Amino acid sequence: MLTEKEKQFITRWEQVREKEGTVLAKLLYGLPMAMLFGLPILLFIAVVYFVSPDWYTKVSNRLSSSLGTIVIAVFICILFYAYFRMHYKWEMNEQLYHELKRKANKEEETTKK
Repeated sequence: MLTEKEKQFITRWEQVREKEGTVLAKLLYGLPMAMLFGLPILLFIAVVYFVSPDWYTKVSNRLSSSLGTIVIAVFICILFYAYFRMHYKWEMNEQLYHELKRKANKEEETTKK
């Protein structure tokens, strides 16, 4: 027998699964958590670059112009994390949905007999 919580999940997932399955939705819903991990890196780089640019060039043996490349790389990592985190979450919900539907169908078959 399905619990009330499982029934609520099935009805909710049937309503939102197509909407949450798009690439744009996965990026938008995953962006807050990805920014939580990516913004401290960007903030640290910005503080080091603006507070002590000489220190940055001495330590890295690179020109300060490589900052743009670093920022782009961090943004790519943020987008990657946002998409794949939400894709994983969507897949887990989809799997749970199919398992609960199979369980509900099995229960219906046993009650009909």
